[in-house]
Amino acid sequence: MSEKTFNFYCDESCHLENDHFPFMLLAYTSVAYNQIKNHKDRIKRIRSKHNFYTEIKWAKVSNSKFSFYNDIIDYFFETDLKFRALIINKKQVNNDMFDQNYDDFYYKMYYQLLNHKINMEYSYNVYLDIKDTLSAYKVNKLKEILNINYSAIRNLQNMHSKESEFMQITDLLMGAISYHLRDYNRVTAKNKLIEKIKKSANQDLTYSTPLSNSKFNLFFIDLN
Repeated sequence: MSEKTFNFYCDESCHLENDHFPFMLLAYTSVAYNQIKNHKDRIKRIRSKHNFYTEIKWAKVSNSKFSFYNDIIDYFFETDLKFRALIINKKQVNNDMFDQNYDDFYYKMYYQLLNHKINMEYSYNVYLDIKDTLSAYKVNKLKEILNINYSAIRNLQNMHSKESEFMQITDLLMGAISYHLRDYNRVTAKNKLIEKIKKSANQDLTYSTPLSNSKFNLFFIDLN
């Protein structure tokens, strides 16, 4: 496979219509295909250093595991891994205005996440976290919407997050943004990781970055 191929490992948070969370997030971590093995080996060494062998998840960040998660954040910012998140204020969602249902809206947002950072000279493999029994349907619907037969996306499929270190990193970074936006501030380790992300990215986590920001890209979409 060409060195101009990238894998996107996607995840979503607070994406259900009536889950009472104010922000919906869709995000991915981008990995150059020819660097996948190298990244896996290096993350494996970080795991070994901390004797940490369970799934990397924002929900599992704790004071006792802070050193491990701190090293993972450092690793992300020191390497060529990239992250992009789309953040939606659910109060702005007005499906009636656009004669659509919430599912239609969901897929339009995934289109916004993926399509605007794709270079047609490259190839992409897109992986979505398996969430529920509708996951297969979601993949087929996205294939239709993205029209992948005529795009740079060569493959789009489901996978379990436990099978991918990169999807777990997506969960970690996306979880930090969501936690910060909800102003929870309950867990010291999580607050410290958020401050590290802000400092490493040289930006706050409450507004969009320029589209040209490739390392850590945030898009707070305005639906008004």
